[in-house]
Amino acid sequence: MNRLEGKTAIVTGASSGIGRATARLFADEGANVVIAARRGRELDELSAEIAARGGNAVALAGDVRDAAYAQALVQLATENFGGLDIAFNNAGTLGAMGPVRDVSLEGWRETLDTNLTSAFLGAKYQVPAMRARGGGSLIFTSTFVGHAIGFPGMAAYAASKAGLIGLVQVLAAEHGVENIRANAILPGGTDTPMGAAVADTPESRSLVEGMHALKRIAAPEEIAWSVLHLASDESSFVTGAAISVDGGISISRT
Repeated sequence: MNRLEGKTAIVTGASSGIGRATARLFADEGANVVIAARRGRELDELSAEIAARGGNAVALAGDVRDAAYAQALVQLATENFGGLDIAFNNAGTLGAMGPVRDVSLEGWRETLDTNLTSAFLGAKYQVPAMRARGGGSLIFTSTFVGHAIGFPGMAAYAASKAGLIGLVQVLAAEHGVENIRANAILPGGTDTPMGAAVADTPESRSLVEGMHALKRIAAPEEIAWSVLHLASDESSFVTGAAISVDGGISISRT
């Protein structure tokens, strides 16, 4: 349907998983895509794949914790495609794991920097570019962990991802008058490298699958479709929302 025809989007964490699937889908729907992640080789492969499918993509490797990188991504969108309409701030990490008493201050800070401060930096530079275009859509990847369910050993991850929801609400309130929307998706278990790190045995994967009402985990493409909805004009009256795309894990007790 080319829902994003003529639009330009930044996608962080695009080298694998949800970010990669979303970048492909955005391009298939007509968007020019700026793809970002730490791993340059994987970004180059994705850029070539998008081009082979008839899409437009430019890649820039870097660290989302770096303010200069956040600025550079916006500049790349502006110089190559004339502006910025959509930003999927998706990059993240499981970070420091273990009981709170055993998590180092360094590990705590690194997790929050990667998952939360990077999103703040992204929005800080993305908003002015969207304002210049007359509006836009900011989308962030949060999680049900720390929002609906507390998992032992995941305090830093839960706190950082829950913080994104507060950031989204403030961004929505601050910039709604400028036609800039901000929303978060809260995926459930998804078949990504990060998901595999949590469910790393057949037994643990089966356990995670069973926690969902749908009794399975998602393919990355299933999450990407929800991101596309928030990026498109089909969600033009949706802002400040934390939207569960979690296969029912947040409500399932069976």
